[in-house]
Formats: sequence, C-alpha cells, structure tokens
Amino acid sequence: MSGQETGGQASSGLTHFDAKGDAHMVDVSDKAVTSRIATAAGWVRMAEETFQMISEGKAKKGDVLGVARLAGIMGAKKTPDLIPLCHPLPVTKVAVELVLDPDLPGVRIEGTVKTTGQTGVEMEALTAVSTAALTVYDMIKAVDKAMEIGGIHVTLKDGGKSGRYEAE
Repeated sequence: MSGQETGGQASSGLTHFDAKGDAHMVDVSDKAVTSRIATAAGWVRMAEETFQMISEGKAKKGDVLGVARLAGIMGAKKTPDLIPLCHPLPVTKVAVELVLDPDLPGVRIEGTVKTTGQTGVEMEALTAVSTAALTVYDMIKAVDKAMEIGGIHVTLKDGGKSGRYEAE
C-alpha cells in the first residue's frame, strides 16, 4: 500500500492496514467507552413450495425460524472467532428477528447487537444475519437447493466517534 500513515490510519482511510500495507488489529485502547448499537438485515429467497412448508411448520428438521434465530444469536457472539481482526466485545444484547415474506417469497432477517465498549458492533450484527440465513438454508436445503441468500447490509450504526449511520 502506498501513502503516508496519518493518525493511525493509512491515507486510504482503511484502519486495518499499517503504513506498509500489512493487516493488523486496530488499537482501540484510547477510544472512549460508549454505548453502541448496530442493526443489519438480509433475506433468503426460496421457491413458493418451500415458503409454504416453512409457513405451515412442516420442515423435517423442525422449527426453521426458531433454530435460525438461535444460530444468529450464537453467530453474533462468535464473531471475533470468525473474522480475524474483530475485537472480542462484551455483547450486552443480541436480537434476531425472522419474518416470513410472501412477496420474496422467503424470510427477511434483522439482527441487532448492543455493547458498551470501545468499538462498534456492525460485524456482530452482520454475522448474526449471515448465520441465521445460512441456518435457514441448511434446514431446508434438502427440498430447495436453489435458495438465494442476499441483501445483507448494515441498516443502523450508532455510538462512538463516527456517530450515527442509517441506511436509506
């Protein structure tokens, strides 16, 4: 990576690379401890027949939405084990909502994560949604291998120096 390092950030604005271009974990020790929240969303699109099976509670593996909700919560808590440069954080709340949407057809997923710490929880919210979506796929892949997972993005981030972000 070319450019001068300024204020702990490479000139490109990427914080996970040093002046030489090597990946590193960002030092957050001088950052203020603040309340932080992040929400992410995504979806799993499926065949109409698969959607009906989930809606009617007839999936062979059981409660698809309930299991996916728990998987999303667990995924958020495991984020630093999965994403190499994420800090382990004292996660204070994880909420994962899965809603059947006949217009997809499929499942819309939203994950919200809170902490009081020195860095944000966007990655935890994204991991919650991703893990829940993958679990939906896993639980019904025997009947619908063509399912599509998509739209995973941060919809809200608040707290810390950079302030509030809301997706449009």
